[in-house]
Amino acid sequence: MATVQASMAGNVWKVLVAEGEEVKAGQDVVILESMKMEIPIAAEEDGTVQKIHVNEGDFVNEAEALIDVE
Repeated sequence: MATVQASMAGNVWKVLVAEGEEVKAGQDVVILESMKMEIPIAAEEDGTVQKIHVNEGDFVNEAEALIDVE
């Protein structure tokens, strides 16, 4: 199982996937907002979204778990 992590601290602006959804490596799964910039976070490998750890509007720290992909 791979965990998609936040690359920097910021607010979760959009969650682009749902639990059970198939994703491909490189596919954007979450968009963070930090310092008025939108930062897309991509899945690192192909798989199925097992768990979403965040909701839109949540604040996350760098390296915090966002989504589990198996």
